Amino acid sequence: MVTMRDVAERANVSIATVSFVINGTKPVAPETRARIEAAIEELDYRRNVVARALASSRTRILALLHPDFETRPNITVIQFVMSAAHGARERGYDLVLWPVNDGEQMSHLLAGGLVDGALLMEVQIRDSRVERLIASRVPFTLIGRTEDDDLPYVDIDFAATIDQAVEHLRGFGHRRIALVTQCAKVPPGNEPGRIMRAHAAYLDAMAALGEPPAVIAVEGTSEGGRVAARTLKDDFPEATAVILLNEGASAGLVKGSRALGRTVPDDLSVISASTAPEFGEMIEPSLTVMAAPATQLGRLAVNALIDKLDGVQEAPPHLLIPCALVPGESVGPAPA
Repeated sequence: MVTMRDVAERANVSIATVSFVINGTKPVAPETRARIEAAIEELDYRRNVVARALASSRTRILALLHPDFETRPNITVIQFVMSAAHGARERGYDLVLWPVNDGEQMSHLLAGGLVDGALLMEVQIRDSRVERLIASRVPFTLIGRTEDDDLPYVDIDFAATIDQAVEHLRGFGHRRIALVTQCAKVPPGNEPGRIMRAHAAYLDAMAALGEPPAVIAVEGTSEGGRVAARTLKDDFPEATAVILLNEGASAGLVKGSRALGRTVPDDLSVISASTAPEFGEMIEPSLTVMAAPATQLGRLAVNALIDKLDGVQEAPPHLLIPCALVPGESVGPAPA
């Protein structure tokens, strides 16, 4: 087995210097770091996580807690995960994805000292997983928010995002605007914070316009999108535009509307909020999207958590970043 001593001899440095690079504990000159990293690659060195943990009382492993995926994870979720993983690696930590839905799964993770800290995604307004994290004293940062804004979090600014989407549609003459969200398989009042905050912002925007709201919740699937298309035509025929907070239902909504004789954007304009521009390009016509700052938020969350672990954080993060409007071909003038 290749050891740290072998790496040190190949790079012509001390074992301590190799340790500084591997564990990220002290800065090392760029030229020296490059030699060490080259030696690690050439010798195919693998860190002994158990030995490292015993020596430092820290595993340098972070857990990204996410509900079990009942459907294929969407592009935006993958961007959050990958950006957090890359950010952790750059600072000498490993990130593991840990699907959890209940207290027993959380207990297995937290009781054994396996991880130094945790990131929690798909945060609910009243989230029992957050209560368990607090009780365990495991440091954590939320990607999303509960009803307690004093907790450490980074999140999308859904109020600003919905307001910008509504203003964009109003610029094309739309006033009767519907909101399509995703069904949440949780008790009422425990929905994901992103859905509840977007819903509240939408209701405020419709009240300011003096228009009645039209809210539809469907599964995050193509069939869910088709259900939304039928519901829009049958129950809200006056709606000329939709803000979609359900990436998985996007294609079904467009195809379902077309099958019902309504084309996008001639009869119905669509904005997909909190999604990835790459996803919008996959649909015909290409969707106008409110692009989620997934890469930025993933890195901010992991850096905030590591700063807390390293004792350099002055205050818990409370960061909100709105989605950015990326025009496509799915928004047009409101039909007469």
